[in-house]
Amino acid sequence: MLTRRDFTTVAAATAAVSGLGAAFGRVAAQGRIGLEHLLRFEAKGQLTLLHMTDCHAQLRPLYFREPSINIGVGEMDGQPPHLTGSEMLDAYGIAPGTPEAYALSSHDFEALARRYGRVGGMDRMATLVRAIRAERGDGRCLFLDGGDALQGSFTALQSAGGDMVRVLDGLGVAATTGHWEFTLGQARLQEIYGNRYGAGAAPFDFLATNVRDTEFEEPVFRGWKIYERGGLAVGVIGQAFPYTAVANPRWMVPKWWFGIREAHMARTVAEVRRAGADIVVLLSHNGFAVDRKLAGRVPGIDVILSGHTHDALPRPARVGRTLIIASGSHGKFLSRLDVEMRRGEIVDWTYALIPVLAAAIPPDPEMARLIAEIRAPHADMLATELARTETALWRRGNLGGTLDDLICDALLAERDAEIALSPGFRWGGSLIAGDPITWDDIYNATAITYPAAYRTPIRGAFIKTILEDVADNLFNPDPYYQQGGDMVRVGGMSFVVRPDAPVGERISEMTLARTGEPIDATRTYVVAGWGSVNEGVSGPPVWDVVARHLKARKVVNGLARRTVMLKRG
Repeated sequence: MLTRRDFTTVAAATAAVSGLGAAFGRVAAQGRIGLEHLLRFEAKGQLTLLHMTDCHAQLRPLYFREPSINIGVGEMDGQPPHLTGSEMLDAYGIAPGTPEAYALSSHDFEALARRYGRVGGMDRMATLVRAIRAERGDGRCLFLDGGDALQGSFTALQSAGGDMVRVLDGLGVAATTGHWEFTLGQARLQEIYGNRYGAGAAPFDFLATNVRDTEFEEPVFRGWKIYERGGLAVGVIGQAFPYTAVANPRWMVPKWWFGIREAHMARTVAEVRRAGADIVVLLSHNGFAVDRKLAGRVPGIDVILSGHTHDALPRPARVGRTLIIASGSHGKFLSRLDVEMRRGEIVDWTYALIPVLAAAIPPDPEMARLIAEIRAPHADMLATELARTETALWRRGNLGGTLDDLICDALLAERDAEIALSPGFRWGGSLIAGDPITWDDIYNATAITYPAAYRTPIRGAFIKTILEDVADNLFNPDPYYQQGGDMVRVGGMSFVVRPDAPVGERISEMTLARTGEPIDATRTYVVAGWGSVNEGVSGPPVWDVVARHLKARKVVNGLARRTVMLKRG
């Protein structure tokens, strides 16, 4: 059998052939990190679970800045994953300036990005997965994807998720679940993933126990499956994003309902146990806070592989007997959990959140060829430079990001609006100062199936209602009422948000930027935005709006505005 040391030798040779050898060698020579460092692990027990989630169709390495603001409310206030920057590093004993610090924190992001380079890339992910399988034996490894895989790039949009089905198959994923997948529409999703009666085109499983049809409340998809690994019966239950029909267009999934369905989950866990499962794994797209609450209320779940909120934790959280794994997003991390089971109990385990540092990992040749084939028809267009940035562009964070500021600027200018609203999406890569902004970058931040950039009159009172509604989705102290996303981004105005205030009283001091006057509840404002969940919205695709703005502007700078002010207490 190919050992890890053998594989490293082969991989280094592959790097030299592929052209990565110089970068790989430079990183290793400077003593920072190498493939062997990333693969260092104390193997244990019968089973290795591998997990990635929320890759958002990112095929190639990119920069991705972790949030500098991630607000916890209620009992999660000040608890992981709601620690950021140096507080995050201190909580886990991670030294500043290290590769781990770069991967897990926004602290000193630009300097560390220049030092350690891009992260992710499905060819690098394939290298890590192949190495671990070579070490442990494929019969002990189960690779699971947490969803949000088929959306987030131009090629995913153009192929209606088809490119990522090929990639997930190439990685050897056994099962996945969904959220943004549903924005492909009911017909396309069933074409890819089938339903509870039969398989679709994808050669791996789609598990979603909480999706029901609206007519008879019957399951739409298979909810769970048992996989044999390492002599164990591994019961995997899939949980799609519970609020898909609220956070995304209802008209795209008109005959399906979602929901947390806690009581049903308890019955499903018991059913999987009765079917002979030695270990029960929940492949979840609930979000971390929901999974944490669920773990305390539904007995019998051994491991929750959590997704949706893009959180990355270097150690599992534990609620009772349940381990909760948070594996980040954008292909930036691969989680490895080894477990030893005896008599239906986890008696020992080891874990690593492996940062996918592209410069330290040689690309898997077969996956690299597949990615090149997928991108080849569009490569010239995607590489076209639209402008250049003199400031870091990033999105992830509860209250705003410079990339969203740029989108709002484009909406204001190109749609002749007074106020701009941009959804608080968590997906989309980052750029560092001096980078070109290409079509690839713009699609990575805007590629959705309902992209119309609308222009409409909205009264001041209703603008506040919109902001209050989003704030409650984000800051409700009960995780079961947190429906995902970050605070809506705004342009042309500012406001104060108080996460700890009661419902309907979190938003105040709304001010129109061009005049400095308070937003008048009775006045009508011209508002531009995109990503509306309403059917029949008209307007040009948001990526065209942003591209026109960039071509006119040529250089991007001066985006660090305080449009949202945070007040606690």
